Amino acid sequence: MDFQNRVGSKTGGGGQASWSESNRDRRERLAALAAETIDLQKDPYFMRNHLGTYECKLCLTLHNNEASYLAHTQGKKHQSNLGRRAAKEARETPQQPAPERARVDIKQFVKIGRPGYRVTKQRDPESGQQSLMFEIDYPEIAEGVTPRHRFMSAYEQKIEPPDRKWQYLLFAAEPYETIAFKVPSREVDKSEGRFWSLWNKDTKEFFLQFAFKNVAAGGGGDKAKGVVATAAGGIGMPPGSHPAAAMLLPPPPPRPPGPPQDLHPPPPPPPPLPPAAAAGLAAAAAVGMVPPPPQFNPVPPPPPLA
Repeated sequence: MDFQNRVGSKTGGGGQASWSESNRDRRERLAALAAETIDLQKDPYFMRNHLGTYECKLCLTLHNNEASYLAHTQGKKHQSNLGRRAAKEARETPQQPAPERARVDIKQFVKIGRPGYRVTKQRDPESGQQSLMFEIDYPEIAEGVTPRHRFMSAYEQKIEPPDRKWQYLLFAAEPYETIAFKVPSREVDKSEGRFWSLWNKDTKEFFLQFAFKNVAAGGGGDKAKGVVATAAGGIGMPPGSHPAAAMLLPPPPPRPPGPPQDLHPPPPPPPPLPPAAAAGLAAAAAVGMVPPPPQFNPVPPPPPLA
């Protein structure tokens, strides 16, 4: 409230405002605030009559200007009438029943333990892709249930501290417990022939094979060596194995090291023997004797030391 511009007041001082002045200042502040937040064109109770004044159709009050009407909307009478109108409309409006959500029947199974499994590491000799093949045995699987699998990020589980270098592959089938395998967090090649699964209903075995995409040189080697794969139970290959199962073969054995390259050249062959010496060697070989050494020009001995 501006006290310094009142009649007879000095700058920086002023008397106590009366109740009427404080009330007027309050209504002006409320009107200014309402003008910023309320759009009168959207107010259903605001009406301008033929006399040029404004009426509130809810409270049946008359106002000389818009500021007076806005101050009235912030008053106790108008707010209480708004509450009564809302309560009346709520009683008269029939309540519509909420639509029922589709209920999903939760299957209840008694867990009987973990299934047997076997993990095989493979490497394609042509492309060099590393792959894993999982064989899960479900001899007591429930009727009409097909095993399911999915990849899970390390941040979804709460058993171990999350590590972005690893991910988990889950297998589930009732009534067995869900099992998970910890594999490197590398991109999986889902092209045709590289990612496949097979459920053999006769032998109750589930097969899944996938290959990792090749990584750039110098990266991903340590991850490939650290694959966690444990074998349990003797599970054979399915009858009529999948054509993609034979595409990934074990790596070939390493080549033997070649001869060193820094040796001296071999000595030249000896000169041919004379005809008489060659005839003597042939006669000695015929009777099974060791041939004598060939006769070369003797080398003179070194001169005696002084």
